[in-house]
Amino acid sequence: MSASVREPHFVRSFERGLAVIRAFDADHPALTLSDVARSCDLTRAAARRFLLTLVDLGYVHTDGRLFRLTPRVLELGYAFLAGFTLSDLAAPHLEQLVARVRESSSLCVLDGDDIVYVARVPTRRIMTAAITVGTRFPAHVTSVGRVILAHLPDEEIGALLARADLRPLTARTIVSPEQLRAELRRVRRQGYAVVDQELEEGLRSIAAPVRDRDGEVVAAVNIPVAAGRDSLESVRRDLLPHLLATVARIEGDLWVATAATGRAPAAVPGTGTHR
Repeated sequence: MSASVREPHFVRSFERGLAVIRAFDADHPALTLSDVARSCDLTRAAARRFLLTLVDLGYVHTDGRLFRLTPRVLELGYAFLAGFTLSDLAAPHLEQLVARVRESSSLCVLDGDDIVYVARVPTRRIMTAAITVGTRFPAHVTSVGRVILAHLPDEEIGALLARADLRPLTARTIVSPEQLRAELRRVRRQGYAVVDQELEEGLRSIAAPVRDRDGEVVAAVNIPVAAGRDSLESVRRDLLPHLLATVARIEGDLWVATAATGRAPAAVPGTGTHR
């Protein structure tokens, strides 16, 4: 909305004050009065008043020449971030991904030996089973499950495979513990997982891990496709770059939320992010 059509309630000075805060970023952590005035299209006098007000409130520090934001600015977003779940953080990024690739996408976490869908943006029905938030599948036969399992300690992988029901769901399902171990090692090396018609005939899926600030895998994002329409080569060539870019954006928001609140967002309300 342009300045000429602002609503009567609009407070222009408040907008300018927020603009002064946003003038600081990773590339410009310290700014002079002239820098702020130029960046925000303000007079030096107006910029000075805004900056000194922020100094008085504790949101900005100055050495007399340079101005810097203080950690107190994190308070401005804390209430918002504190109530956010990992699903909330991921949802807008999944929506953007689906709009780009025109395929469904989901965020899943590991719960015991299963993966659970905690966020989903559909575009068309691929699987015969309806997939909704809360749907569960055995982790070892899904792309999201394998990409999470691949980053578990070896002893945990061994224990899971020892107790898993490795019955074939299709003619392509890997049922050998040794083959599954080898596949998980490959997934760990390459950084993503592809499952080709092992969960359901006609369904291919690619998934990538979501990591927290400590580098631990806490979730995974997938893109399922129809095997008759999308080859394995096209899945890797056309979908993987978009998937990895989406995961990177989710991780960026996750890291910011964790830094601001001192804790990682839960997967869904009332749960932990980790398995």
